[in-house]
Amino acid sequence: MTLITKVLTEQLLANGRTTRRDGHGDEALDFNPVVKLFTPDAQCTWLLTELDPDGGLAFGLCDLGLGEPELGYVSLIKLSSVRGKFGLPVERDLHFEPNKSISAYAEEARANRRIVT
Repeated sequence: MTLITKVLTEQLLANGRTTRRDGHGDEALDFNPVVKLFTPDAQCTWLLTELDPDGGLAFGLCDLGLGEPELGYVSLIKLSSVRGKFGLPVERDLHFEPNKSISAYAEEARANRRIVT
């Protein structure tokens, strides 16, 4: 399975271009997540909203299963090499339908100490 399809990549890039073009600085735009990635054999989850123009870094809510989910950047190259305890690669949740903004997911994740979708 393709981790992030061309359609999803285009949406992530469009969000990233909007953020950079509008120059929001500290006042970040609050997009809904575009894609949910996870490790099937570990407790890692990523809800991604944006991609930088060169396609290397994505922004979103990152939960490495340590009880401290946070907003930040993640390398897509590194994500493609992540393996869980049984060696399974990161997968895309094909059934994920975002129903709130990334800040709402982040607030809920901090309260629950994990991403809840």
